[in-house]
Amino acid sequence: MRILIAADKFKGTLTAAQVAGHLSGPLSAAGHAVDCVPIADGGDGTVAAAVAAGLSAQGAEATGPLGAPVTAHWARSGATAVIELAEASGLALVSESTAATALRASSTGTGELIRAALEAGCTRIVVGVGGSACTDGGAGLLQALGAELTAADGAGLQPGGGALPSLATADLEPARALLAAHGARLVLASDVDNPLLGSAGAAAVYGPQKGAGPAEVAALDAGLARLADLLDPAGELRGRPGAGAAGGVGFALLTLGAEQVSGASYVMDLAGFDAALRQAELVVTGEGRFDAQTLSGKGPGAVVRAARAAGIPVWMVCGGSEVSAAQARAAGLSGVLALTDEAPLAAALADPGPLLAGAARRLAARLGG
Repeated sequence: MRILIAADKFKGTLTAAQVAGHLSGPLSAAGHAVDCVPIADGGDGTVAAAVAAGLSAQGAEATGPLGAPVTAHWARSGATAVIELAEASGLALVSESTAATALRASSTGTGELIRAALEAGCTRIVVGVGGSACTDGGAGLLQALGAELTAADGAGLQPGGGALPSLATADLEPARALLAAHGARLVLASDVDNPLLGSAGAAAVYGPQKGAGPAEVAALDAGLARLADLLDPAGELRGRPGAGAAGGVGFALLTLGAEQVSGASYVMDLAGFDAALRQAELVVTGEGRFDAQTLSGKGPGAVVRAARAAGIPVWMVCGGSEVSAAQARAAGLSGVLALTDEAPLAAALADPGPLLAGAARRLAARLGG
């Protein structure tokens, strides 16, 4: 058979390209023709997937979420830059998520990556958001691009969402002027549909994942509301699906006129997924944890939907699954191969490569290879 492997990363262990590498060998050895298209959804792994698709990797020093410098990477193809927020402002860069870090974490480094891409001559800057440590409404990003955000005492706004309630004035014109001077436009790549505020907003839904307790969630939401009142007085952007992405970075990008696209679809288009799908007789997708979110807003879910629409069988390979067999069938999956079916979770996390190869051999046996 001709098999297309279109898998996402196994977060914290393997890149999408590495996952495909471990799966492709046993399937090829069983006599199948294998094509690999690494995917991502705008979050962690987006730059790696872009580089695997042929873009060139770029490096830049940036401010990490808690102020320490980090070496971050972005990808480039001509005048297009692909920036991954998680590279500079990601939760993975925070050693311990606490109430204090939830209030302090900033998106400054992501703004610095955008500025680096501008200085390199890029005029279309795609910002994949996901996996963020911050809930600052993109205030740090805006400041890094020149926006003037001042506190009640007249000083520049301090980093982090915890400082937002003290925000007194906000002027985006310097940031807009910077983009205009470079003839650049921004693209917000995300599959998160949360608004900025409220019970479905950035603080309430994602704050607890970043260490925020109930008091911090309330404070962060109040701060985001203050930012929205100054930057979106007519209320046109704060309720838009995706404004709450990455702790409100989605909102900040929208205030700068960013176009919104699906992160998963963007990376799949970049990697030539549709052309590869037309040649496939079977598709294998996957990620570290297969759960309800996988099928709704993540890259593997988009692969499953596309394969199902094309009438092509699709299998899920994952570290662990929280989806029942009935739910998997209802989603259009031919089957699920979880590494934890063959080994303890600790082993799957410590060294997933051999287990992925084993899953590929089990699949080959199911296919008669």
